[in-house]
Amino acid sequence: MRNVDWAKLQSFIAVAENGSLSAAARATGASQPTLSRHIASLEDELGLQLFDRTSGGLVLTAVGSEIYASAEAMGVSANQISLIASGRSQEISGTVRISASDTVACYTLPPMLAALRRSEPQIAIELVASNEENNLLKREADIAVRMFRPTQNDVITRKVGEMKLGFYASSEYLHKRGRPGRPEDIFAHDLVGYDQSDALIQGFRRAGFDVGRETFSFRTDAIYVHLELVKAGCGIALLHIDVADAVPDLERVLPTLVTPTLEIWLTAHAELKTSPRIRRVYDHLADALQHRYGIT
Repeated sequence: MRNVDWAKLQSFIAVAENGSLSAAARATGASQPTLSRHIASLEDELGLQLFDRTSGGLVLTAVGSEIYASAEAMGVSANQISLIASGRSQEISGTVRISASDTVACYTLPPMLAALRRSEPQIAIELVASNEENNLLKREADIAVRMFRPTQNDVITRKVGEMKLGFYASSEYLHKRGRPGRPEDIFAHDLVGYDQSDALIQGFRRAGFDVGRETFSFRTDAIYVHLELVKAGCGIALLHIDVADAVPDLERVLPTLVTPTLEIWLTAHAELKTSPRIRRVYDHLADALQHRYGIT
């Protein structure tokens, strides 16, 4: 039997991890026909059925699961080779991929990246605005800015600040509906909250308020949309203070109320930290974030 084509194994891994051709196509950017052709060819070459075709998608057979374990290990090894190669690069040029929450990517990082570009014009930046945890080990990002301490192995992480939060509404909205004088008063107002995430609900409950999803009149997990909803007069939302204070016609509600802060962690893979290109971007962001958010 000939050596197995790595491209076909990559398609196999993608389908196994995503459960269907369509989901794997979205995750990898490959077309469904290509993925289907790779799977069929791989099964033919091996003389094995790797998937059971069900109404719910593609499910690994017993032998398919065994092969997947080996193929996944090969993928990890291939990624490690890429990491080592990137880490040994001595040029201050090339591309650096940064992952950050949508709010940080939209409002915090752009001026910092503009300053970086002026000093390092040979570095290109790919900015992934996502609230999902990107996997540094699989090179989904070179550097991540996260609102929690990462727990992955083989990463270098550093707390660079704390982001303060506060409740805000538009002046027009508060003029019409009144200004809350006590924390419990905000529940007589339209509130902006999350859709799938229960983080805000749990935060209210820890503060002693029994709230549920129905408490929030407007719900979206895209945090930067919270700001736009507040600006439009939709109600009250918990926003980043440094962002909301810079927006005209917004008022902080209950300004003396103490609210939790969000820790800011800057993270990179350990191998990438030895790359001058990655190190330059990492150190620049660390300095800029510390300057803005007060960690020295």
